[in-house]
Amino acid sequence: MSNEIWQLPAHLRVAEPELLFSPDRVGDRHVHPLRGLLQFGPYSRNFINRVFDPIRVATIFPHDFKRQLRGLFNELEQKHTPRERKDYLVDFPGFHSVFGVKVVPADAGLHIVLPDGINTEVETSKQPHTVLARVITDAMSRLLPRRNEYDVILIVLPDRWEDAFEDDKDFDLHDYIKAINASRGIPTQFINETGALDYHCRASVMWRLSIALYCKAGGVPWKLADTDPATAFIGLSYALRFASDGTVKFITCCSQVFDSDGAGLEFIAYETNDARTEGPNPFLSRGEMRRVMARSLSLYQRRHAGRSPKRVTVHKTTEFKPEETEGCFDALSAASDIDLYQIQQETSWSGVLFAPPRSKHQKSVAAMYPCERGTYMPLGEREVLLWTQGDAPEIAPGKHFFKEGKGIPRPITLKRFAGHGGWDFPVRSVLGLSKMNWNNDSLYDRLPITLRYASELARTIKDMPVISARPYEVRLFM
Repeated sequence: MSNEIWQLPAHLRVAEPELLFSPDRVGDRHVHPLRGLLQFGPYSRNFINRVFDPIRVATIFPHDFKRQLRGLFNELEQKHTPRERKDYLVDFPGFHSVFGVKVVPADAGLHIVLPDGINTEVETSKQPHTVLARVITDAMSRLLPRRNEYDVILIVLPDRWEDAFEDDKDFDLHDYIKAINASRGIPTQFINETGALDYHCRASVMWRLSIALYCKAGGVPWKLADTDPATAFIGLSYALRFASDGTVKFITCCSQVFDSDGAGLEFIAYETNDARTEGPNPFLSRGEMRRVMARSLSLYQRRHAGRSPKRVTVHKTTEFKPEETEGCFDALSAASDIDLYQIQQETSWSGVLFAPPRSKHQKSVAAMYPCERGTYMPLGEREVLLWTQGDAPEIAPGKHFFKEGKGIPRPITLKRFAGHGGWDFPVRSVLGLSKMNWNNDSLYDRLPITLRYASELARTIKDMPVISARPYEVRLFM
């Protein structure tokens, strides 16, 4: 048996990233997204014509949900006190008080009541998902001629239709409907009976729904503070389309571009045969990677008067093959720094925080709370562990705040395939981007928004009947 002692490298921590709530006042910042909204209002509040007042919501719902739906609109302008997550959630004072605009039902004729007989059809059909998809698609088509009279479509789904939300052949009603409306340029908001209409904590529901509606109507609630404006982030993901014999027909590639402050610009998607698969994972050729990166760069340049970013960081969940790395450098040669990172959720590592002994005669013992979010530990020049989950003491001064509530959080792994320098920049970037999901009210996600949105977009886009070469707005897929 070897007596060799293995010593782990030192761990470090970066502080909880701050969010910015004004394009003009650099002091309008907070680490807590909801408290920042209450104190300063949304980032785009002073933009001219960014969000029209009021936000007009068209609806599609079953006939027996009319009263609940009317009550939901009333709740959006009422005050609600949290009944859960009280260390994090704050009172919801009403939509207009937070965002400075109102949200209202659209005009008469823009509220489609689904036929009474749909319940029987869904219950008796051998393919209930096709029945429900057809009925909702028909309802959306009835709204299309009056597109300029509403901003968002809200669709109510009762629990009794749950068996029709998916099937065993990769169909997902949510993705299917989002794909159709995205191709039409229409944002969609789903409301589930248990998840929103009947949920016990109305403050939680109102915060989540309000932020989502504001963003889908074109608003920007917050951005990251203290960022380098010459940096761009790209999230890359793939989805597979299969032929009838089960072979891969096309690989759908999605690339999303983010400003340095984490605000999504647009994304592109297209299908390619110039790729190979290894197990479930596709990898692009050098030419195809050059193509997708060049298109991604053009999205950034369109929003920045033709300027190219000085630093580009690309995230994806699979490794970068040599030809993919070469394709990135071919397209991004104008950037002085190019960083390529594989980010993995699954890791065999975990970390337990030990509290320091109270005296020199005592031993350290495991603490009653997890290690702090933002802790990272390099495993070498090319790999680092980062805890995006964990204790966030900045959120509740004088207390410990662990969003997940229990368990031992596992880190994610960052593997560097191109780039140089220390780990401070990539760690700060990923930690900040984990706070940029505008489709919920949480402090953070486990993954950065570059990967979370990229994977959701790829999954949804493959249900689109035709994938156009034009850029798509992210809000259409939220």
